[in-house]
Amino acid sequence: MTYATVMVSLALDQSNEARLQVAGELAERFEAAIVGAAAAQFAPPLYFTDGVEAQALIDEGEASVKRRLAGLEAQFRAATKNRGGHAEWRSAIDFPARFALAQARCADIVVSGGQSPAFSDAFALASAKDLVMQAGRPLLVVPDRVNWLDLRSVLVAWKDTPEARRAVADALPMLRKARDVTIATIPERDDDRSVVMAGITDVAAWLARHGVTATARICEGARNEAAAVQLEKVAGDVDAGLIVAGAYGHSRFRELILGGVTQYLVTQTARSVLLSH
Repeated sequence: MTYATVMVSLALDQSNEARLQVAGELAERFEAAIVGAAAAQFAPPLYFTDGVEAQALIDEGEASVKRRLAGLEAQFRAATKNRGGHAEWRSAIDFPARFALAQARCADIVVSGGQSPAFSDAFALASAKDLVMQAGRPLLVVPDRVNWLDLRSVLVAWKDTPEARRAVADALPMLRKARDVTIATIPERDDDRSVVMAGITDVAAWLARHGVTATARICEGARNEAAAVQLEKVAGDVDAGLIVAGAYGHSRFRELILGGVTQYLVTQTARSVLLSH
């Protein structure tokens, strides 16, 4: 398995430099095509006029959106012009999350920015929270402070679930290029430690058969310490540049609510994170 097409989702009113840098490096490392995607929708004012004035307001708003999307295309073209390989731009006047989710069909992996505000602007931004559970592709979340694809040390946050298994498989191309790989699991209070160790040993053996040498580790946090806190400590211990994890959530009142660790992973600012659902 490799990545033949990398898609990077750009956003209005956010910094795109980090995600463009990492997406470009990813495409170069795997000799992949790179697709830039962005969309925005004109947001009408709360108190709206009608008739000719209304149409003029709509036309002006949509023209502004088109100009700003053209600016994002120029930024994408400038970031990719010296990298070689195929580069393609896609944009539309549309809701950003809906557009990005549709375009994800063209890619092996989607790169998104790391800013995920609690209440994102659905007219201007497809945040990682919008994409992670629905893209159907691995999502590489790149915080603004990350300026390169650091694969020297990769942490696999293991949980024996379909999502985690999918994430490790999706990350294989990067894991093969990593210098050090650590598989860490956070056991539940009543888990049999020998059973837990047997599980991550199986994962390490599976990775070895794919050419990846990995170290297995069981996290033993303080009593009642949150899983996200434990994971952050391990990531710091191994100086991880990338965390690989399954993405978890559930539906509540018809809105997608992310689990605690997934919420932490899409909002932390220190490391890139590959998530699969």
